[in-house]
Amino acid sequence: MGRERDTQKMQQQVSFTVEQLVTVNPYNPDILPDLENYVNEQVSSETYSLDANLCLLRLYQFEPERLSTQIVARILVKALMAMPAPDFSLCLFLIPERVQMEEQFKTLIVLSHYLETGRFRQFWDEAAKSRHIVEAVPGFEQAIQSYAIHLLSLTYQKVPRSVLAEAINIEGLSLDKFLEQQMATCGWSIEKGHGKGQLIVLPSNEFNHPELKKNAADSVPLEHITRIFPILG
Repeated sequence: MGRERDTQKMQQQVSFTVEQLVTVNPYNPDILPDLENYVNEQVSSETYSLDANLCLLRLYQFEPERLSTQIVARILVKALMAMPAPDFSLCLFLIPERVQMEEQFKTLIVLSHYLETGRFRQFWDEAAKSRHIVEAVPGFEQAIQSYAIHLLSLTYQKVPRSVLAEAINIEGLSLDKFLEQQMATCGWSIEKGHGKGQLIVLPSNEFNHPELKKNAADSVPLEHITRIFPILG
């Protein structure tokens, strides 16, 4: 128990120190090894720091001979996992074009395009061909599934089971189990569709139910309105 606590304490101290270095002296090349180790720590601990990763990519621009393609690939995979945030584009902007032309990075760029355009079948097919890249980062599949569900919830009130299965790459009994979990924890429900199909009823939000969206006037505080009247007068 004591050893586990010491290990956790050390990890917290390392994380804090790296974040502090990024804030205080982000252009110091001496911190480059610390930032590379921090990327590996993010992978193993399933955490994420965009600021630290961007700092490392900027340092690589000044020290191109020290660039590690393995570390850069892991940064990009973590950025994909952060979608719908624009992290992947932010990171890619800092990566030299000659590096982007390498096969593994061309693959990641294609994967990013499929996700941005909601082409999940193509995404999962391409990801299956590149397991050595994406499976090096734990939690990748679950993060993309969460993004797919997020995207579906912006579009659908009721999504056909087949569409959901394609988007999250789960079928059969595994999908049944997944749906049971979502019904128990996230407020999903199931309706019978036309024929033998099922419709998955997703929770209401202001995007799939526009009537829930507040009018702009409703969000303006009363004191702001009262200040306008003297000006208009």
